[in-house]
Amino acid sequence: MTAPEARTRTDLLSLPPEEAEATLARHFATRDQPSYRTEQAVRWLYEGDAAGFGEMTNLPLAERAALEDAFVPPALPVARVDRSRDGTAKHLWRLHDNELIESVLIPAGRRLTLCISSQAGCAMACTFCATGWAGYRRQLTAGEITAQYRGARAWARSEGYPDISNIVFMGMGEPLVNRKAVIPALGILNHGFGVGARRITVSTVGIVPGILEMAEMPEQYRLAVSLHAPNHELRQTLIPVERKYPLPELMEALRAFERAGGKRITFEYVMIDQVNDHPELAEELARQVGEFNALVNLIPYNPIPGREWVSSSPPRLRAFAARLEEMGINVSVREPRGRDIAAACGQLRADAVEGRTAPVGV
Repeated sequence: MTAPEARTRTDLLSLPPEEAEATLARHFATRDQPSYRTEQAVRWLYEGDAAGFGEMTNLPLAERAALEDAFVPPALPVARVDRSRDGTAKHLWRLHDNELIESVLIPAGRRLTLCISSQAGCAMACTFCATGWAGYRRQLTAGEITAQYRGARAWARSEGYPDISNIVFMGMGEPLVNRKAVIPALGILNHGFGVGARRITVSTVGIVPGILEMAEMPEQYRLAVSLHAPNHELRQTLIPVERKYPLPELMEALRAFERAGGKRITFEYVMIDQVNDHPELAEELARQVGEFNALVNLIPYNPIPGREWVSSSPPRLRAFAARLEEMGINVSVREPRGRDIAAACGQLRADAVEGRTAPVGV
């Protein structure tokens, strides 16, 4: 499908569920079809695994063809699937304009977490992340975001994985820079696909207007803040957006988010040897986040091309975590998953799969 073709057809997965249903109802009404056709199509859209309208087998062939003419297919083409030794699975999805994005399925017992992308590439240029180094290409639509969930769910079912239990916006891109698509996508996943708000987490490097917008939402979506340093000086060397939204402003936005009630915050902190893992930084971090009823998630640094950094050694990581706990901070250490297929945190870089060079900047 070319880009112009994609724009002439309505993307049902970009619409709020009630609007998608109304759009389908009007479509079938113009074709003198019974009203139950709408219910059939809606069930296929949100509950079924059909990759295209042609697979919606309880609809007449003529109606399937008419749906294909009117609407964007509800599935993204799969360019590649990689499966790690630990069961983690990475999908490379091809968009209508041939851009590539990645999502990752992470199994853990009976839980299955889906990590989805919100942009093709990323403009944040965080120094420890391969996605940022690959550059920014464009925003995703709400339909391209939700289609990742729909496609990953179908694949997981076919491969004997458990049902997807959690969704995290921690793939390619900065979600709160793409609020025009991400905020509607949250509602579609919650109200259309029935994923509980508390099982959906949005990760951000600290985009203050987006955090404040999420604070005003009635649903209790979770927030993960990529902190990675407890002070302005160090953080701006790791996360350039710190210069635009410095820590005091970020912390004030997080207070508003927490005051909204029932909205849990997690602070993400990638552990880089001899960079941000010094004991005094643990104490500074505890003082920075101690006022929040939050979790600090320590993430061993995952190697990326072009960086000589390595992860903190296990003793340094344990000492850092212990100091946080001594100061009353709730701490967890994330187990690296999918490193062997470049699916771990900070490693997603779809452009590298086909050797393409991405443009830098927005």
